[in-house]
Amino acid sequence: MFDRYIGLWALVPDGDAILTASGGLLPVVWHGQSAMLKVATCDEERRGNALMTWWNGQGAAQVWRHDGDAVLLERAQPAPSLAGYSASGRDDDAMRIACDVVARLHAHRAPAPPGVVPLRDWFGTLLAHDGTDDVLRRSAATARALLSAPPVDEVVLHGDIHHGNLLHFGARGWLAIDPKALRGERGFDYANLFCNPAHEIAVDPVRFEQRVTCVADAAKLDRRRLLQWIHAWAGLSAVWLMEDDLPPDTSLQVAQLAAHALGV
Repeated sequence: MFDRYIGLWALVPDGDAILTASGGLLPVVWHGQSAMLKVATCDEERRGNALMTWWNGQGAAQVWRHDGDAVLLERAQPAPSLAGYSASGRDDDAMRIACDVVARLHAHRAPAPPGVVPLRDWFGTLLAHDGTDDVLRRSAATARALLSAPPVDEVVLHGDIHHGNLLHFGARGWLAIDPKALRGERGFDYANLFCNPAHEIAVDPVRFEQRVTCVADAAKLDRRRLLQWIHAWAGLSAVWLMEDDLPPDTSLQVAQLAAHALGV
C-alpha cells in the first residue's frame, strides 16, 4: 500500500502503520519534516483527500503531495486534544475551538471545488428507514423538513466534525483532518460535536444545553436551526451504528435531548 509513495516522494517511515477498512496511514519523514502518508482504498476517502488538497491548509492540515489515492499531510502533535479538554472541564473551550476551525473551512473560496455529496444523499439511510422506533421517526421527520427547505448558507462541508478529527499542529494551531466531502447548509457541520467525545458528556442534559448555547453563539447560528441539525444528525448516526451492529445509545439519547429542546 505504501511502497509506491515512499519511493515516489522520497519518504522515510517513522512509525507503525495504521490500517483500516478504508485505507491506511503511515508516519513518515519528508525532507526533514514530520508527515503522515494517507492512502485511500475507497471512493469516500478519495473524495476526502481531494477536499483536503482543495482547502490548501485553510482550517485543515496542509497537503504537501497528492497523487491518485494518496496524500502527504503535515503531521499533528499527540497533545493537546479536544477530547482531553472536554474530559478535564474545558468542554466550552473545546466547542469554541471546533467552531473556529469549522468557520475557517467554510470560509475557504477557490475555483473548482472537488466532487462532493449533497446532504440529501448523505441522509438517504435515515430518510428510507422504515423502523417503528419513535426517536428515529421524529429525527427523520426533522431531516426531511430541513432538506426540503432552501439551505441557509450553503457551503462545502467537512461532514465529520468531531473531537478526534480536530488536531493540534503546533504553531499552526487546531486543524481538521478526514473530511467526508459534502455540500449543504453550514449548520450541519456542527451537529456531530454533540455526540462526542464521550457518552457521559454527550448525554448530560445540563451540559447539552450549555453546548447548544455555546455553539449557537460561537458559530452565529440560530439556536432552533442548530437543534434541528443535531436532531437529524443524531438519528442518522444511530441508524448507521445499528446497521454496523454497534450500540446507538449515545446518538439516540442526543436525539431525544434535541427533540425535547425543540418540543417535538
